[in-house]
Parts: sequence; structure tokens; C-alpha cells
Amino acid sequence: MKLLSPQPFWPIRDGIPASYPPLERDARCDVAIIGGGITGALVAWHLADAGVDAMVLDRREVAHGSTAGSTGLLQYEIDRPLWQLAREIGRERAVRNYRRCREANRAIGRIVRRLGLKCGFERKSSLMVASRAAHVAALRREFEARRAAGFAVDWWTRGRIARECTLRHPAAILSRDAAQVDSYLLAYGLLAAAARKGMPIHDRTAVTRTRFTVRGVELRTSRGVTVRAKRLVIASGYEASAHLPPSLTALHSTFAIVSEPLRAFGGWPAERCLIWETARPYLYLRTTEDDRAIIGGFDEPFQDPDRRDRLLAAKAAALQRRFRGFFPQIDFELAGVWAGTFAETPHGLPYIGRHPDVPRTWFALGYGGNGITYSLLAAELIRDQIAGRPNRDEELFGFDD
Repeated sequence: MKLLSPQPFWPIRDGIPASYPPLERDARCDVAIIGGGITGALVAWHLADAGVDAMVLDRREVAHGSTAGSTGLLQYEIDRPLWQLAREIGRERAVRNYRRCREANRAIGRIVRRLGLKCGFERKSSLMVASRAAHVAALRREFEARRAAGFAVDWWTRGRIARECTLRHPAAILSRDAAQVDSYLLAYGLLAAAARKGMPIHDRTAVTRTRFTVRGVELRTSRGVTVRAKRLVIASGYEASAHLPPSLTALHSTFAIVSEPLRAFGGWPAERCLIWETARPYLYLRTTEDDRAIIGGFDEPFQDPDRRDRLLAAKAAALQRRFRGFFPQIDFELAGVWAGTFAETPHGLPYIGRHPDVPRTWFALGYGGNGITYSLLAAELIRDQIAGRPNRDEELFGFDD
């Protein structure tokens, strides 16, 4: 699948930090990881750090699928409001989901610091704004649910918003514990760290056939070589559907634009916080460490890459108009536009762990708006299960529901 439109921002700005050789001869390992984007990179690092004999295979250059188009917002909030998720799966489980996402964002920060990675990681606040007056009651309900669960949140009235910034929304929730990152550079940094611990990384190596055996799994590649492993991890994101029963996810396309570096951010609230809104589909905004602004959204159901890419010019113009409506003091000079494909699940939660119909296989599928956050949780869970250690997240994010 062609996951991205041409010219996503991060590879253009960052270049190609490393290149890994394709696999040219038969190989063996305990764990084969299919996917070298941010999810596969997080899994690879956690397994390498635990001393597991693993190997990464990616059909592209690593980090050149969805990771190259990610806008890198790290939030504990998922696409389902806490109060609504509590009604669907129970309050205790819903709160634990939100808390685990908060812990995951902190864990990403610890990994970045431990490895000394230069990937634009920065702790941020997050402002969720009511798109219209009719949304204020539900947003207030969300504020109360989060406050009751112990999250650090502030309620912003229309007056508070007007004092703090140029946004004109009727209400908002300001949350702590968010962050932002260049997930493209983060993926390269994690893979490099795994490689330093001896893990083979092979890109431009497509797995064309999977066969399960009594002893494990055999992977046949497009280059005619075979990988024999005891276990398999599917970390290929939105292309993982080939390994799963149908109808688990729905595909959508999202669009984003990025500015040239800005001299000032007049009217941006709360020290350049992340911003997103209650409308569905919603707009989302962030800044970068080199003083750019990014706005994305105006999602469409995915049909085919060509149709998605034909919408780029119109979507870019609409996003730029919306940005100028939010921040009339900021001169947004367009530097780039791209689109990417992402998947949503019926409940807004990821699929992590083992599927009862697929032997010897773990799935790390961080679907939805919290993909990177969920990928960290998937990496921890898979590491623990392969090492024989208990991890309660299996019951939280598994395939049972």
C-alpha cells in the first residue's frame, strides 16, 4: 500500500540518517520483526535491550512508511473521550488506559534521554478546544472525568481563552503530560541503538510468504532468502491487515501542512502547546524545534492513494485558511504539504499481543491518533511476554473485545 503522498516533511528536512543492507542470505533468529517504522523500532530497541535474539525486516527504507508522515503529537488522551470510553468498557479499565498512555509518553522521554537521541522530543501541554458551543457540555463532562481520575487539567472558559491567545473557541481543557517528537528521527535513533547491541536491521527486504511450522515460522522474502524464527512480531502498522481477519479497522487519509520557520508565534497559547479540537474529524496543531508550525486534519475515508493525492492542493489551502483564522498574527508561509493513511478501530483502542487464530505471532498495532504512545506500550508488552514476565496490558489492549 502507498501509505504516503510524495514529499512528506520529515525526510526532506532530516535526510536519510542511516542505511541498512537488504538481507541477501538465509538467516535464523528467535524473533523476526516485520516493520522498521517507529513501532518496529520501539519493539527492536526493547528486545535488544533485554538481550533477545531478534531481527528487523522492512520492505522499504526503514521509517519511510507512515512514520515519515507522522506529525509526532504524543498525548495520553485517545480518540475516545474518557467519559465515553468508561461507558463502553468500564471506568476502571478506561482510566487505566489513559494512565498507561500517560506513563508511555514519560517512558519515551526516558528512552530519549538515556540514548541521547536528537529527535525533537519536548514536553508540552495539550489544549483540547470545543469546536462549537454545542460541544461545551460534553467537553465539561470530559474535564470532570479526567479530574476525578487524578489527571492535571484546567478548565478554560471563553474569557480565559481570549486572554491567553487569539483562538475564539467557547471552552477548552488544558492538560499536562503531553509531548512532541520527530518520530522519523526517533525511529532511526532507536534502530541504531538496537544495531549497536548486535541486532541485524534489513530494509528493502519484503516478506512475501509466511509459513508456520512445528518449531516456529518461516519467512520467504522477495530476494529469495528464508528467515527461520521461533516467534514473529508484526509491526507493519496499517499494512498488517494481511496477517489478520478482515474488518478490524477502517482506513482514513489525513492531511498536513508545515510552515517555513517563523519569527514569532503571536497568539499561540500556553508556550506553544499542542492543540486539537472536539470536532470529528478534528484539526490538530503543533510547532517544531526549528520554529515551524504544523496543522493537520480534514480527514477523508481512504479509497486509493491517487484520489487522496489529488486532494492535496485543496486540503492545503483549506488548512492554511483555518490556521490564519486561528492565528491572524502569525504569517504562515507554506513550506510543505503531505497526506498519510491511518487506521481506526471500532473502540479507538489498539490491538496489541497475540491473536487466537495466528500462531507464534505478536501484533504491535498502535492504531488511531495515539500511534506512537501505543507502540511504546506494545514494545513493553511484547518484551515482557517473550521474556515470560507478566504484563497486565494484554488484557487491556488485546483482541478479546
